[in-house]
Amino acid sequence: MVESLSIAFVHPNLGIGGAERLVVDTALSMQQRGHRVVIYTMHHDISHCFEETRDGTLDVRVASTWLVPQSINGRFHILCTTLRSLALARKVTTDREQYDVLFVDQLSAPIPLLKYAHAHILFYCHFPDYLQAQRDTTWRKLYRAPFDLIEEFSTGEADEIVVNSRFTQETFRKAFPHIGSVPKVLMPALNLQAYDKPVDTDDPALGVLQTEKRIVLSINRFERKKGIELAIDAFAALQTTNVCLVIAGGWDVQVTENIEHLKVLNKHARDLSLRTRTVAPRGTSAQAKTLLPSDVVSTPTLVEDVGDTMAEVDVLFLPSFSENQRAFLLSVARCVVYTPSNEHLGIVPLEAMYMRIPVVAVNSGGPRETILHGKTGYLCDPFKNDFAAAINKILNADDNTWTSMGNAGRERVKLEFSLNSYGDKLERLIGEMLKHPSSGSLVFGVLMSLFIFCTAGLAFALAYWL
Repeated sequence: MVESLSIAFVHPNLGIGGAERLVVDTALSMQQRGHRVVIYTMHHDISHCFEETRDGTLDVRVASTWLVPQSINGRFHILCTTLRSLALARKVTTDREQYDVLFVDQLSAPIPLLKYAHAHILFYCHFPDYLQAQRDTTWRKLYRAPFDLIEEFSTGEADEIVVNSRFTQETFRKAFPHIGSVPKVLMPALNLQAYDKPVDTDDPALGVLQTEKRIVLSINRFERKKGIELAIDAFAALQTTNVCLVIAGGWDVQVTENIEHLKVLNKHARDLSLRTRTVAPRGTSAQAKTLLPSDVVSTPTLVEDVGDTMAEVDVLFLPSFSENQRAFLLSVARCVVYTPSNEHLGIVPLEAMYMRIPVVAVNSGGPRETILHGKTGYLCDPFKNDFAAAINKILNADDNTWTSMGNAGRERVKLEFSLNSYGDKLERLIGEMLKHPSSGSLVFGVLMSLFIFCTAGLAFALAYWL
């Protein structure tokens, strides 16, 4: 048991994705154990975040990053994010509060500057960013080169590095050969109590989801790398009737890829002769609705406004869904499909298994460490016919078989991925880390910070000039 500590979490964007759920649950776990917790972030939209970050449960502080946009004409995301991360680090180091531990995740660029907080730094690596970046042109390769160096050397400045799966551990070792130590594995957990909350059935936003059809559910951000086309292709290949595919995911009006990829997916479904509908998030402005596909309908303000809206729908797109909508879908879905290949871990399969829903996922990456093939779901090659066959098995399974798979999934999550077990492991890691003096040099931190600032600043100027 570690004595009471002051812990600051440094996270880029407090949206509603899996990484955000992890940092929120980690902060809650540490807070419940008597530690003082603060979350620092670059962006926090109270209409698009988890409840604990807006209702006062967690102390959230937002850095002033208005000088740097999130992108330049939808491009140069890593450049802008790197510059904004320096403002985030400055917010932490000038807040006049002393922290024992800084839990930094996703983005390592601010670590050298965070040395000035005089705290031990634990970096949680979800997956090396440079492996996810496109390098299909000489310009892209040149543009990414300095940021790849920044990522490796700033990551190496952390006092402790942990990763979310054995798959990520092996990938990290190959990706960062200059970092001598092998990171420890700390697999994410679920805050099970949050999933045990009853669904608010009076919520009018559920009206658009009411149907007599069996639901196949996909939850992922609207990004190309998530492979959501596979879910649509597999659904189109199903030999089962009276089924609807619901594609729910993170969608932000400020993220060009979200906007464009949702439209691509919608068109892809229509090209397969599937009937589609897109539900506009509650509170979406008239201008923002123009960014959605043409089949958009508004979330009703009254339950009575909705009839059997899904009767003539094959694929329902649900961008920027609410927590209550997520809870409802996880309570009624017959099957969850998880389509990213080489995903570092994946929180969605854990959520589905805990809610007793069998999962069909790609047989690579983190899902191989969470899903028990044939017992809690199926692991398949990323081909539509393979996925369709596995989905058919689940949809056509008798009640006893389906229930048995669901129960096995729930027990697995309770045993291996509970927040209590995760908190115990994290406290032990922190305790071991605090036994040693903080590594890294402040002088090197200065040089790294100057390098990051100058490199990003030059690229920023060139981006505007070009």
